[in-house]
Amino acid sequence: MNKQLRCPVIAGNWKMNKTPAQAKELLDAMLPLVADAPCKVVVCTPFVDLPVALAACAGINVEVGAQNMHFAESGAFTGEISASMLTEMGVSYVIIGHSERRQYFAETDETVNKKVLAALQAGLKPIVCVGESLQQRENGETDALVSSQVRAALAGVSADRLQDVIIAYEPIWAIGTGKTATSAQANETCGVIRAAVADLYGQDAADRLVIQYGGSMNAGNAAELLAQPHVDGGLIGGASLKAPDFSAIVHAAE
Repeated sequence: MNKQLRCPVIAGNWKMNKTPAQAKELLDAMLPLVADAPCKVVVCTPFVDLPVALAACAGINVEVGAQNMHFAESGAFTGEISASMLTEMGVSYVIIGHSERRQYFAETDETVNKKVLAALQAGLKPIVCVGESLQQRENGETDALVSSQVRAALAGVSADRLQDVIIAYEPIWAIGTGKTATSAQANETCGVIRAAVADLYGQDAADRLVIQYGGSMNAGNAAELLAQPHVDGGLIGGASLKAPDFSAIVHAAE
């Protein structure tokens, strides 16, 4: 496996944090620190912050993503946002199937798949989240569960569109808890994801797929995690809200 086939992607998931004014303040501090990034950089902000982020990132090396979207083009879905609404704004990426969406908002493998297909159709690059709970890991179910989530998410995705998909391994037990998978655990499960993709699309396609790790990656552990053969970047939560920490993670991708 040749890791040089893949460009690392560090994406910040701000979750439900930062008003537009606060977003501008954070971006003003962060963007100069990542201007010479050795990887692709994405900031995924709340919907209300997207205009601020798009304006701040216009013409530079940082792209903007949303944290969710609906699979329908339009309709009676109060409070939802469609893929075309995002692309018309200039948004490039969208997080789909984050464990918090699955846990708190009834996201399922079926809706994740519908959203992936709708995102690709609209020209968005989906960051698709998969991962297991602590109980599932302790029961030895990690590999089967994650493989199943990958297969479900990619159902109907053509081989030529796979290049626009990123998969983020987010062990649920390591999100917002301060716990982090060891570098060996992260690499092993990212390897399981790559193997599942190889079964679907062939080894060459799998070798080109970007797979992020997303369970409490921070400035202190990023270098070790990003050095793993199957880890091609990070989906960063809390550390993305601190400009120096996010910059340290971005530069660890070198």
